[in-house]
Amino acid sequence: MRNILVTGGTGFIGSNLAIALVREGYRVRILRREHSDLRAIGDADVEHFIGDVRDIEALKRAIHGCETVFHTAAVVSYWRRERKMMFDVNIGGTRNVVEACLATGVERLIHTSSVAAIGFNPNGHADETNEFNWQTYDVGYRISKYLAEQEIRRGLKLGLSAVMVNPSIVIGPRDIHFHGGQIICDVYKKRIFYYPDGGTNIVYVDDVVRGHIAASRQGRTGERYILAGENMTNKQMLEGVAEVVGGIKPVFRISKVLASGIAATAETVAALTRTKPWITRELTTGIDLHLYFSAAKAMRELAFKATPFREGVQQTFRWYRENGLL
Repeated sequence: MRNILVTGGTGFIGSNLAIALVREGYRVRILRREHSDLRAIGDADVEHFIGDVRDIEALKRAIHGCETVFHTAAVVSYWRRERKMMFDVNIGGTRNVVEACLATGVERLIHTSSVAAIGFNPNGHADETNEFNWQTYDVGYRISKYLAEQEIRRGLKLGLSAVMVNPSIVIGPRDIHFHGGQIICDVYKKRIFYYPDGGTNIVYVDDVVRGHIAASRQGRTGERYILAGENMTNKQMLEGVAEVVGGIKPVFRISKVLASGIAATAETVAALTRTKPWITRELTTGIDLHLYFSAAKAMRELAFKATPFREGVQQTFRWYRENGLL
C-alpha cells in the first residue's frame, strides 16, 4: 500500500482517514468536488483530485497509479426528498468505483459501508451474518448502503479484491456537519431532555480509521467487518453525554408514536418554509429498537479496539469547542 486514493476525502471519516495515512508515510490523494467544504481536511499534505463518484472518468483519472482505494464517499440523509440524489451517490457511485478499480487494476478496495446495511437482531447483538431485514421500514439510507454492498459483491465476482467495513454511529473530531455529533450538540444546547425506548451503538472515529487501515492490510477479501463501540440504551447514552458536556439528563420517555408525530410536523413546516426538516419520519423509524452490534470479528481478525464511550464524547466535545463549533 503505497499510493492511496480516498474518495470523500473532505468528509468526516474520509478526512480523518486521509490524515492518518499521511502520518503513516503514504502518498495520499483525495477525490472531492470543486466546491467541497475543506474545513475537515484543512492543509493536510494530500493531493486533491477534483471530481465526483458519479463521474466514472473522473474516478479513473483519480485512481490511476494507486494501489489501494478507500471508498468513503457517501450521502447520509433520512429525508425522502434527497433520496434520489443519495441513491445516485451511494449506489451508483459505488458501482462506478468498482468499475474504475477493475479498469485500472487496483490491488485493494476498502468500502466504507455501515451497520445500516446489516439486519437488526431483536434478541441480542447483530453481527456480520445478520441478513438485511429493514425492507418493510423503507428507510432510504439503509437501503442505499445495503444496495451499495451488492455492487461490491458484484465486483468480487469479477475478480476485485475488496473488503467492507461497517461502522456504527460515529462521533469524533472533524464531524463539521454534525452527523453522529448532532447528539452531542443537542444535549449540550439542552434541546434534548427526553429519551425514546430502544438502544444504540456509538464508535469513536479514530477507532474506525484504524479499522479501515487494518482491513486494507489483513482483512479477508470479500468479508465485512463491523466497527462498533459500546451498546447502550438510548437513556444510558443520553445520560452519559449529558454528564460529559453539561446538558440535561433525560427526564421522561418519549413514545415512538409521539416522535413520529413530531417528525411529521417538522416535515410539513419544512415544506411550507422550503427548508430542511430538523427531524424526519425516516429518522424515527426503528427508534424503539435495540440496535446493538458485535465487533468480535473485527477484534479477532483486525485487532480492533474501541475507545470507551464517554472518552470519545469528551474528545469530540473538546474538538468542537476548540474549533468554535459549540
